[in-house]
Amino acid sequence: MRFCATVLTLYPEMFPGHLGQSLAGRAIERGDVEIAPVNIRDYANDKHRSVDDTPAGGGAGMVLKPDVLAAAIDAVSPDGDTRPRLLMSPRGKPLTQARVRDLADGPGVVIVCGRFEGVDQRVIEARNLEEVSVGDYVLSGGEPAALVLLDAVIRVLPGVMGNAASGTHESFETGLLEHPHYTRPQVFEGREIPAVLISGNHKAIDAWREAQSRALTRARRPDLLELTDPLPDRKPDQVAK
Repeated sequence: MRFCATVLTLYPEMFPGHLGQSLAGRAIERGDVEIAPVNIRDYANDKHRSVDDTPAGGGAGMVLKPDVLAAAIDAVSPDGDTRPRLLMSPRGKPLTQARVRDLADGPGVVIVCGRFEGVDQRVIEARNLEEVSVGDYVLSGGEPAALVLLDAVIRVLPGVMGNAASGTHESFETGLLEHPHYTRPQVFEGREIPAVLISGNHKAIDAWREAQSRALTRARRPDLLELTDPLPDRKPDQVAK
C-alpha cells in the first residue's frame, strides 16, 4: 500500500529535504511513498495573498488565518479522505513510537505546518486537527517537526529497512532505551567488547542486553519504566559479562 503524505506549508521547498536521501529516498523513488508539499498561500483570498493576521486580544506575533487554512485543508483532504490530519505544535501530544507505528499502518497523513504564533483555534476544532509535538522546545515552524515525524514513519514502513528486525530492536519499541552496541576491533583504545557478546551464548546475550537496556532507561528515562510491564530489575553486573 502506498503511503501518501500531504504537507501544508508556507515553505514547500523544504520538502522532501533529507527524506530524499538514503532509505526514505529509495522508498520515494520506488513509489512506495509520496510526499506532496502544498503551499498554504495558494489559498489566500486577497490580492496580497495574506495568510496571517494580528491575534485577537492583542499581543506579539501573527496568527494563521482560519479561512485560508481551512480552504487548503479542504482542497487536499476532501470528504472521504481517511488520513489523519496532524498539526505540528509544541503544545501537542508528544510523538511516540507507538503512534509512529499506528500512522505507518495507515494510508498516509495530512500534516499542517504551523508558523508565526500559531493557528486559529477554530480551524483546529472545525477540521479536527490532531496536535503533535516532537519535543519540549519551540521551532521556527512546523516544517522541521513534520520532517522528523515523516522520517520516523517512513523507516518502519514494510520494505523500507533491509532487515525487518532492525525496526523491532530499537529504543522505545519495547518501552525501554536500546542497549549499547559494539563491533570490531575487539580492543579499541584499551576498551574491549564485553565477553558475553562474543561468547556465542544467545540466551546470555539476550539477558545482558535486556539488563543494559533497563539500566540505561532507569538512569536516563525513568519515566519510561512506569509505562512498561513490571519486570524484575536485573543490574548489568548480575548477568554474564
